[in-house]
Amino acid sequence: MAGLIRRNDIDEVRARINIADIVGDYVTLKNAGVGSMKGLCPFHEERSPSFHVRPQVGFYHCFGCGEGGDVFTFLQKLDHVSFSEAVERMAARIGYELHYEDGGQATDHSNRARILSANKAAEDYFIAQLKTKDAEPGRKFLGERGFDVAAAERFGIGFAPRGGALGKHLKTLGYTDEELVTAGLLGRGDRGDVYDRFRGRLVWPIRDITGQTLGFGARKLLDDDQGPKYLNTPETPVYHKSQVLYGLDLARKDISRGRQVVVVEGYTDVMACHLAGVTTAVATCGTAFGVDHIKIVRRVIGDVDNADTTGTGEVIFTFDPDEAGQKAASRAFSEEQRFAAQTFVAVAPEGLDPCDLRLNRGDDAVRRLIKTRQPMFEFMIRRTLDSHDLETVEGRVAALRAAAPVVAGIRDQSLSVGYTRNLGKWLGMDPSEVARAVSSARSASSRPAPEQPRREFSEPTPEPQVVELSITDLPVDQPTRQERDALMAILQYPSDVGRDLVSRVARVRFTNSTLAVIRDAVATSIDALETPEWMATVASEVPESFRTLMQQLAVAPIPSRPDRIPLYCVRLASDLIDRDLLQRKAEVLGALQRTDIVAAPEKYRELQRESLEIETERRRLRDE
Repeated sequence: MAGLIRRNDIDEVRARINIADIVGDYVTLKNAGVGSMKGLCPFHEERSPSFHVRPQVGFYHCFGCGEGGDVFTFLQKLDHVSFSEAVERMAARIGYELHYEDGGQATDHSNRARILSANKAAEDYFIAQLKTKDAEPGRKFLGERGFDVAAAERFGIGFAPRGGALGKHLKTLGYTDEELVTAGLLGRGDRGDVYDRFRGRLVWPIRDITGQTLGFGARKLLDDDQGPKYLNTPETPVYHKSQVLYGLDLARKDISRGRQVVVVEGYTDVMACHLAGVTTAVATCGTAFGVDHIKIVRRVIGDVDNADTTGTGEVIFTFDPDEAGQKAASRAFSEEQRFAAQTFVAVAPEGLDPCDLRLNRGDDAVRRLIKTRQPMFEFMIRRTLDSHDLETVEGRVAALRAAAPVVAGIRDQSLSVGYTRNLGKWLGMDPSEVARAVSSARSASSRPAPEQPRREFSEPTPEPQVVELSITDLPVDQPTRQERDALMAILQYPSDVGRDLVSRVARVRFTNSTLAVIRDAVATSIDALETPEWMATVASEVPESFRTLMQQLAVAPIPSRPDRIPLYCVRLASDLIDRDLLQRKAEVLGALQRTDIVAAPEKYRELQRESLEIETERRRLRDE
């Protein structure tokens, strides 16, 4: 087993990696001032972006939940990898050879790394098998749905042969039964024997947003296959079906660019959409579209909260016309409020799914399907009305009662008013009567829940928590703002400020005792000032309760134009030093006034010299 990665190598990898590129694989980032980028936090659900990244200093911080750190911390927390794995992944990304304290090589035996490696080997094997004679049913299946060899290659489709061929092949590559069972590639029988999970099936690789294969989806081809129509990888340390979207690795850039995502119901639907030019299509993997999927989509689409729905993104759902599809529509609608983006439903003619639509009517029909989508609220209102007999008074009243809560749930006030009018037209009822029903439904939904009976026992006293300080906790007086801004400049642009000024700021007396702790961490880290580990060194010096504040100072936007940043940062540091010199001069002059020149001539002359030296230093500082 390899030893610790050498510190110099860790620092070199950190310096060479642009943290914005790595975070950008998971979060859509937009410029937020000089040297700062922001997006929706991947660590908690939010409607307005509070997650900031500073590429120049290699740090990120969320002002909402407090998460922060460098690129290695980001990967550790989001992908649940060890520190060594995070460093090794980044080193591999830039082609940098790591060295270890005992002279060993990179360890590839961590659980996650081995699973991902086994999945990649299985994917390559499946792809090769698709060309064999035994895979004819798979090639026929694809051909009948309009997918040629190029399409199969584009989506990495393969074939899983019968028998234990996959397991035997992977074992020749050094993988153990236990590793392959953990990866979900093998199953284990009641008597402990292992078998290939996927046998005689067409196989799609399920990848994460960065393109790493996490698992597989396999489609039944043979009549004597007694398994389900689709069989997916079970839950593993890397594959969680509620947290992956098939096709997102291919669609991510276009989703981010166009601020649109199309949610379809199957692998072949994703393929059909992409081949038809709708390159923002994704699908769930054997589970309903849920809260975790929404979080992923919102981060990629940049779905920030808005005063109205103008200018936000679009989330378009396609549903099959059968009962399962209708249930899926209801589930999607129940989560609609989690989106700031506008939500739509695209219903194909004659109930065709995107794959069949492309096969029967061509690529243009798929593109028209997406263009002619209807708003989610309209879809749900009309679906509600369709379940009632609108030819009778009783039916219309019942339909109004059922549809009013749907309209009442519309966030945008203008849209709510418009749908209230439309509901009146569709029902043939007086608009004022409909408006009253909607208002009543809105009031009912906003009523507080009944008060719970008071507990007769006392709650246990929680364990004391570390109170983390935040930049918003700082006073807004001028001296504190000046100290805060100078520390921001030093943390973010240490080279522009320069070692001399940083050293002098580190000796300045701070009025704010909280910021003085950060100043002290800067003072003890001065040797790392112009090295890649500058931020990491300062972070390691501050007490735990001050770490959030330090990270916030390291990513908060600097309010200056890019070409003026160096001068601006120098001025912030110089002004703070000048303030301290002025205070020292005032103290010396006060001491002079209290000193009797006759009784203490030496002390008087010493104070005069000190006053002159301070004034000389102030002039030199202003001339620099």
